[in-house]
Amino acid sequence: MNSRPIRIGVQIAPQHVDYSAIRQVAARLEDAGVDIIFNWDHFLPISGDEHGKHFECWTMLAAWAEQTQHVQLGPLVTAVAFRNPDLVADMARTVDHISDGRLILGIGAGAMERDFAEYGYEFGTPGGRVAALAAALPRIEQRFAKLNPPPLRKVPVLIGGGGEQRTLRLVARHADIWHWFSSGAEFARKKQVLAERCAEIGRDSGEIELSAGVNGVPEVTGTPLLEQGVTIFTLEVHGPEFDLSTVRAWVTWRDQLSE
Repeated sequence: MNSRPIRIGVQIAPQHVDYSAIRQVAARLEDAGVDIIFNWDHFLPISGDEHGKHFECWTMLAAWAEQTQHVQLGPLVTAVAFRNPDLVADMARTVDHISDGRLILGIGAGAMERDFAEYGYEFGTPGGRVAALAAALPRIEQRFAKLNPPPLRKVPVLIGGGGEQRTLRLVARHADIWHWFSSGAEFARKKQVLAERCAEIGRDSGEIELSAGVNGVPEVTGTPLLEQGVTIFTLEVHGPEFDLSTVRAWVTWRDQLSE
């Protein structure tokens, strides 16, 4: 059995609702006993009306840091192309202090062309975006070391993505947590590739916590992932209703496993 605690994460979709609804569901999730609340780093809705209501990632995280007391929080994931990497480190450090050390820095290369085009960023190629992520990660680490005051602790870096030739090499070198957005046989294969990338640089792959996007019944979806070593299970909730019944089922499953 994995020695890490099992954690339930919930990604709150920051779209198609007023901010008051997002504030309320963040409070409900903390009260329900989830371990982590995430948002996402997009500029436009990713489903439904593409011109619908939508809110920005990092200002929201700062608000959550003040509002909540216990849950960890972070972006799933912030797109490195949207902000200078040194600024990302400074923002993350600041939210870490506001939250008394509860930030998870989820980061990735960015993938939705509409975001880039709408806000005037160059979308480029997948290879170019991953190269930008590769250049950014050391700068973030170096800026963390220079900031005064520094982060309250070593901010966990979560890297999302499963590109086997480049992204998983970055996970092996820089990540504390690896998140993949699907489960099943594909997850198992990419986990094996990650172990190979870690071996190439002499790192123990067991140092990297495994995180997966999930849905459905936890005994059906969660148990096979748990057997593969996954310890962070993240669901999405969408407004306007923000139905938390599935979230509560996963929290109950977590608690039963720890008994």
